[in-house]
Amino acid sequence: MSSSGKNDPSLLRIAAIRFLNPAPLMWDFEHPPLDSVLARRYSLQFMMPAQCAVSLELPFDAPGAADIGLIPVAALATTPGLRIIPGCAIAARTRVRSILLVRRASTQLQHIRTVAADTSSRASLTYARILFRQWWNPEAEFVAHAPNLDAMLATSDSAILIGDPALFALEDRKAREQRTGEKLVYHDLAAEWIALTGLPWVSAVWAIREEALLRTGLSLDQLEQDFNLSRDHGLQHLDELVDEWAARLPLSADTICTYLTTNIHYLLDDDCLDGLKRFFELAESNHLLPAYSLDQPITA
Repeated sequence: MSSSGKNDPSLLRIAAIRFLNPAPLMWDFEHPPLDSVLARRYSLQFMMPAQCAVSLELPFDAPGAADIGLIPVAALATTPGLRIIPGCAIAARTRVRSILLVRRASTQLQHIRTVAADTSSRASLTYARILFRQWWNPEAEFVAHAPNLDAMLATSDSAILIGDPALFALEDRKAREQRTGEKLVYHDLAAEWIALTGLPWVSAVWAIREEALLRTGLSLDQLEQDFNLSRDHGLQHLDELVDEWAARLPLSADTICTYLTTNIHYLLDDDCLDGLKRFFELAESNHLLPAYSLDQPITA
């Protein structure tokens, strides 16, 4: 679906992400036959995850503002007036592979003092800070850094990589050790969270400004149907998505297929909602986010 109608006030403006993991969610918005139908209701603008949240914080009529965003879950606690669109999530039940803490083998978790962190996702950083404050080393200092593993480890004890750069790092793991002779440990932060809490890791959800529906007159039933049907169709076309993304990324088709079918869980089910509740409880108790309750209605 083209973003050419982004200035049409009758359309709901979607802030979307050009990472691999949301690809199934975006199927109908980017592929026929439904892309042309959805283009009559929505316009797309692509950005990094943290920028999606910012676009929903901007004044409603400001340049770059959006009505709907695939936002890091941390933004729900800091952006008034947002409601979750039920049904879709970027989550993990075992490991996610695309959010990593990388450390030198000689430095144990409890001894890490500095963390060079890719800041492209607020939720991932909040999860990482929870893990350090609650279980590992509450004194660890986080320093913003571009997602370049060698440069990060040149200045810090460890590094956090998010999204496609994390997947690239895993692909390059053996080759890097051969190049450098340095042994690193790669922690999957979703797997660490799941092991410590017994609950799924939920990274992002679709959220909408409450006032947006009033402007367009689109019903909640239609909105929910559009987004969940797009997810379902994307999961039915995983072979095509693997081919598309294998041509775009320096990753093998097998890696992409495993990631989309095994690592990412796309349904915002009851277990994921329980995981989200625990995330917000720990974020609040560790003074990382203001209080936020999922007990409020999750539709606008």
